[in-house]
Amino acid sequence: MTPHEPHAGAASEPATPDQPATQPVVAYQERLSVAWWMWLVILFVGAATFIALAPINMAVGIIAAVVVMVFIGLILYLGSPRIVVTDHDVRVGRAHIERRFVGEAEALRGDAARVARGPELDGRAFMNFRVSVPDMCRIQIVDPVDPTPYWLTATRHPEELARAINADRGTDAP
Repeated sequence: MTPHEPHAGAASEPATPDQPATQPVVAYQERLSVAWWMWLVILFVGAATFIALAPINMAVGIIAAVVVMVFIGLILYLGSPRIVVTDHDVRVGRAHIERRFVGEAEALRGDAARVARGPELDGRAFMNFRVSVPDMCRIQIVDPVDPTPYWLTATRHPEELARAINADRGTDAP
């Protein structure tokens, strides 16, 4: 399983004296890492670093290129948001909300995703867009005191995410 594939049905572990008996069961998880071509950009930045420093000292050029590539790669990987749906809450990046305040989720692909990101977008919505991930999932928020009408998040698997969110509601999104 790659970091981009949904993870379903992780069983909770048995309770121990220092942890509660009800561990959240993960229904879906995904990391929205950058597109494959961004790793080529990192490689080119490393090559440019090497070319800039190699005339001064070959060893310094190699070391600096490797350090720059690893540093940028770590920043991009660790900075990529995760989507996690459990039986207790929904998390998108740093945002999280209890499942009881989550309404229906709708998978959006192609033109529907473009329209949701553009003309139909509500400025009060929580937005998690990624340039390299065109598909979206709109998650309704039903908390009466929260002014956010919905979350709109990029996802590589909108149908699976919508299915995981709608599972407790007894509905399925296309």
